[in-house]
Amino acid sequence: MPLVSVITPAYDAERSIREAASSALNQSMSDLEVIVVDDGSRDGTAAIVAEMAAGDPRLHLVRKSNGGVSSARNAALAAASGEFLALLDSDDLWDPGFLEGQIDIFRARPDVDIVVGNARELGGRRDGQPSRPCPDLRGDPDSSAIIADETAVFIMSMFRRAVYERIGGFDEALRTNEDYEYWLRAAVAGFRFARNDRPLGHYRRSARSLSASDVTMMRGILRVFQQVRPSILDRPRELALLDGQVDRFATELIAAEARDAIESGDAQLAAARLAALYRRRPGIAIALARALAWCAPALLARVYRARRAGLDAAHRVKAAAA
Repeated sequence: MPLVSVITPAYDAERSIREAASSALNQSMSDLEVIVVDDGSRDGTAAIVAEMAAGDPRLHLVRKSNGGVSSARNAALAAASGEFLALLDSDDLWDPGFLEGQIDIFRARPDVDIVVGNARELGGRRDGQPSRPCPDLRGDPDSSAIIADETAVFIMSMFRRAVYERIGGFDEALRTNEDYEYWLRAAVAGFRFARNDRPLGHYRRSARSLSASDVTMMRGILRVFQQVRPSILDRPRELALLDGQVDRFATELIAAEARDAIESGDAQLAAARLAALYRRRPGIAIALARALAWCAPALLARVYRARRAGLDAAHRVKAAAA
């Protein structure tokens, strides 16, 4: 039985899966297995993994019809035999010391069930910067912290098998925010978290990533909050935090829908979403944008694109100076 099982879902990942799997196999600790689940890929993902597995018996390929990332992770979890379970997506990478860094914390703190890792951004506006603060002064996450701060936990985390055995796998009905729901469910169940804020991997950002879609992510996190609410009805503090987050993300969803409508040229929808946003967040800028959506939608689109270009340029300057 290996000490660690690495859980890697893969869908049409032929451009990145070799590098991702190699980063797991080349860890400083070798007592591990890597389970790659090909989730009905249409490209050469399975062939690449099969070729690699022929040269390293620690790598296992599981093939299934397409069912989404939660379904693929669950298939890997069902096949895993390790004492610890670590999540590595098919387009991300680990430094050689990633697993050893998490195991050191488990050994030093036997009360901890989940160790939250960190990584450096790979691509996007924040390329090379830590995905989470380093040093991270927020303290160990608990259920209240995870509700109040959706960035409190990170996808590159490791957990004891006992977590999976008690709360089960990922929610296959969720196509986004499934990892956030999992950590929140674990926290509500009483499992304890610790942080390793050292960036020991690379988290890939690209326009193709699900996380690049604000509307999709906002709807997903609101669905997670809706699901978790019944389990904390007897916890007034956590319930108040959750209701505040629901109000916040409902507002952010309206704003994201307004941006999408402006970008797509749907002036009627843009005006409607800006009106709804104004009711929640009244201000001169939103009122002006709403008026332009009705009277001069082309001008609104030009102003929006110019503002976005300015923000992108500012992000690039900031990243270059960092």
